[in-house]
Amino acid sequence: MSNLPFNKTALALTAACALALSWFVAAPSRAAEEAFIIPPPAHDVTSADGQKTLVLAGGCFWGVQGVFQHTKGVTQAVSGYSGGLARTANYDTVGRGTTGHAEAVQITYDPKQVSLGKLLQIYFSVVHDPTQLNRQGPDSGTQYRSTVFTSDPAERKMVENYIAQLNAAKVYPKSIATTLEPMQGFYAAEDYHQDYLTLHPNQPYIVFNDLPKVENLKKVFAENYREKPVLVRDVKATN
Repeated sequence: MSNLPFNKTALALTAACALALSWFVAAPSRAAEEAFIIPPPAHDVTSADGQKTLVLAGGCFWGVQGVFQHTKGVTQAVSGYSGGLARTANYDTVGRGTTGHAEAVQITYDPKQVSLGKLLQIYFSVVHDPTQLNRQGPDSGTQYRSTVFTSDPAERKMVENYIAQLNAAKVYPKSIATTLEPMQGFYAAEDYHQDYLTLHPNQPYIVFNDLPKVENLKKVFAENYREKPVLVRDVKATN
């Protein structure tokens, strides 16, 4: 994923995709398109009143957003930045890896349709490899870290317990590197990053890195998959 200004996107993404392809050819370990088969949380919240939000970071936000846009019960998934200051929440600055921000996705969901636990299970299974530290696939830097931005103590405790459960079950080749950080602000990314997977399905970066994640959602979580994604532009059009 390019960190260059958007008016150079075509050139930058060509280079990024070449890097992604070489990474897949050379990588001796788990390929990005593989899903982890993991148990659900031992304790979950299955219903509550009103819409809830969850902010997750797991590498390039294009794929994270794309997966959750295809998840039943999610009413909106917005790509953005979290972990840093408002004044540095833009693509060029975040790409330097010095802002404290991670590329993140704010998920708005109906807890009567999909629980927090199920969203976390999808996150740790098909969205990304939570054992990678400050990288996902061909992208590296703290802006690509695996992080759950928690909004209250109960949510943080649930995530902590689930990470401990998964580590104890030894479903991964090494320990989970996901960090928990308090939610201090979420800043929506530039419009050209929204709905990127859906709008650019033939872009090589998306083909190699992100479409397999959506396919894994369909296979591993068939009951939670929906064919038509909920898009940011469609939500905006109805408001």
